[in-house]
Amino acid sequence: MSALGGLAMAVLLLVPAGAGLLLVGLADYRRGARLNVGAALASFVAALLLIGARPEANLYLRVDDFNIYLIVLNNLVSFTTSVFSASYIAHELETGKLTPAYLRFYHATYQALLFAMNLALLANNIGLLWVAIELATLITVLMVGLYRTPAALEAAWKYFILGSLGIALALFGTILVYLAAQPVMGQGLPAMAWDRLQAHAGQFDPALLNLAFVFLLLGYGTKAGLAPLHAWLPDAHAEGPTPISAVLSGLLLNVALYAVLRFKMLMSANPAALAPGPLMVGLGLLSLLFAGLMLYRRGDIKRLFAYSSIEHMGIITFAFGMGGPLANFAGLLHMTMHSLTKSAIFFAVGHISQVKGTQRISTIRGLTASHPLLGWGLIAGVIAIAGMPPFGVFMSEFLVVSSTFARQPLLALPLVLGLLLAFGTLLWRVHGLAFGVPDNAPAAPVQASVWPMLTHLGLVLLAGIWLPGPLVAWFHHVAVLLG
Repeated sequence: MSALGGLAMAVLLLVPAGAGLLLVGLADYRRGARLNVGAALASFVAALLLIGARPEANLYLRVDDFNIYLIVLNNLVSFTTSVFSASYIAHELETGKLTPAYLRFYHATYQALLFAMNLALLANNIGLLWVAIELATLITVLMVGLYRTPAALEAAWKYFILGSLGIALALFGTILVYLAAQPVMGQGLPAMAWDRLQAHAGQFDPALLNLAFVFLLLGYGTKAGLAPLHAWLPDAHAEGPTPISAVLSGLLLNVALYAVLRFKMLMSANPAALAPGPLMVGLGLLSLLFAGLMLYRRGDIKRLFAYSSIEHMGIITFAFGMGGPLANFAGLLHMTMHSLTKSAIFFAVGHISQVKGTQRISTIRGLTASHPLLGWGLIAGVIAIAGMPPFGVFMSEFLVVSSTFARQPLLALPLVLGLLLAFGTLLWRVHGLAFGVPDNAPAAPVQASVWPMLTHLGLVLLAGIWLPGPLVAWFHHVAVLLG
């Protein structure tokens, strides 16, 4: 079984890397799109194999109960996004927004991004984790500026500056963790391996760990889109290709938060270290309340849902900051539900902006009449992300709120206020989009791929009604590990 697991791990890294190199030189768009989808499917199958076939950990790579579920989720959303991307990018080519050269570049960087995210999740080395997230940052900078418009280049430059600042802070925090480990574990790679760091964390200098975690939370928190470090995220969503918006919100933010949680586990293992919970609770609440207020002033549909991503990353960070089995369970569930729901929303938004020829909310009206499948799909996605039953987001938010009321009732008040702010805005915005009087302009012909959207919404609906017992036990076990 370990041999099969080793093969699956190799596929997760080598297939996207190899496909990216092949796609650079593949000029035919249809073949490029098929190779992109096929490579993403192969990675998803390999991720599923890792559930039952765990390879032996080494000083560089590791699969455990925590990262395996994120590896599966990451590759599922990457695969469905590649399917959506095939029809979305084809329209961009037909309308002249992208040239064949840029399309080759897009497909190659898509697979490179998948490689970087898989490497970050599989890394058993704190330095390798940093390198992988830095690589993902540089790749997404290139993808955000793909349209080469002034606004897209400005968004890419802002992302590069803020992302580089965040990743520099994370590097300093990583170095401090190594310095804390060195007196106990000696020099070299063993003092950078997650499994060995976790076993010896109780002996580390707590002062160095405290300082390290502050830098790591700020650094990786920038990549996770937490306020006040979020400024790159709305521009990146609005100006980049919509499939990249789906990957950013559904996957890359999770990878950054995953890094924070790994270091939180080290902090929790050292009884003399600073409790990381209050810092995470504070940043989470700030992000939630800030995003809830900013949603009211968004006129661009992609920016609207970008701020919604900030809101939900705040909820997830708050849940993990509260800690304990129930709150951690809620955070894991919410991370999963947000990834599936937000990517489904961007699938709908991408095709809607194409058929309407605009991203301005004020000029998009009556979608349920003009494009029923896209309109009703967007409604279902917004209802789900707003936290209404019977979708899975309702269950995860209910668990977050109930666990907070039980332990810290005063913290539950700003939490519920932030949820209500976002809830009201989203329903207000979607009403005109879906049920207003449609304009008389002829709709642009678009071959929309709706199966990724329907698949994600179906999974979120199923999770709100029934969660399989093994999945519940799995989440509970990981929640206990997180402390």
